[in-house]
Amino acid sequence: MNILKKIVLLFLMGTVLIFVGGYCYFHKKFSPPENNLIVLNEVQNIPVKWASDYENPYSALLLPVKIRGVEKELFMQLDSGSAATVFYKKALQSVYTQLGKTGSFPKNSTQVRLNFRIQDLRISSVNFELLDYGSAIDLNNPDAQNIIGTIGTDLLEKRIMVLDLKNNCCSFVKTIDEEGFSDFKFRKRRILLPAKLNNENIQLLYDSGTSGYDFITDKENWKKFRIPGRALKKEKGNSWGKELVITSAPANKKITIGNNSLLLKEVTYITGTSKLQNLLMKSSGMDGMIGNKLFLDKKITLDCKTQKFKIE
Repeated sequence: MNILKKIVLLFLMGTVLIFVGGYCYFHKKFSPPENNLIVLNEVQNIPVKWASDYENPYSALLLPVKIRGVEKELFMQLDSGSAATVFYKKALQSVYTQLGKTGSFPKNSTQVRLNFRIQDLRISSVNFELLDYGSAIDLNNPDAQNIIGTIGTDLLEKRIMVLDLKNNCCSFVKTIDEEGFSDFKFRKRRILLPAKLNNENIQLLYDSGTSGYDFITDKENWKKFRIPGRALKKEKGNSWGKELVITSAPANKKITIGNNSLLLKEVTYITGTSKLQNLLMKSSGMDGMIGNKLFLDKKITLDCKTQKFKIE
């Protein structure tokens, strides 16, 4: 009997250790890095630019930036699905090479010290993440979309964002009148907006990196919300170099986000995502993702410090 008790006790202790270890692993895996951004000043009404991809004219939302030592205007994607601002090693190396600047990034370097600005808004860090990603840019082509990185929600911890897609401009300010604002959740630098669809209360991840899609959900809900019999649209996508298959179908649903009723015209599901990405979606409590397409004629204001937002 004593031996049996010891075996049961050891089994329970092992189970607890596995559970605690698994929780700590996923907590660390899905937790954003420390926010080391130094942000100075404010900026209002910066013109934004859309990047297109295949048949999608709203593939990515770009902000014009300048980095110290480079006079040419470059671009960074505004991605509310990224918890940190990152730079692309291949693109940055291409900038320095074309300008004849000395030095290069070591093969195994994963961080870079940089200063950049969006007009009067100045942003710097001693340890921006440096991804082995991106492509060579063309500084001599005035029409080129020379993308050198991604601006994430670490900036939104430092400034209130006003994204006015009616007028294709964006502002980052310190204070704003928050009359008529609604609550949202800001967890691990991810923006979860409350919504209602089919009379159900749901939470949607606002991910402007999926800019050109109305509503991304799992295949089961996709079947439920799509208009049966209508033609499907299939595209290839890219998530940090990983190929995805994106399937969209027409929809005709009213979706309420905050105090706004919006028309959901298309619903999408994606295959090719990793098991970790799928687990993140389930564990975070989100029921789907939305990009900027729903807000093309709207202005969305996000204050991540107070966790308040407004759509106008």
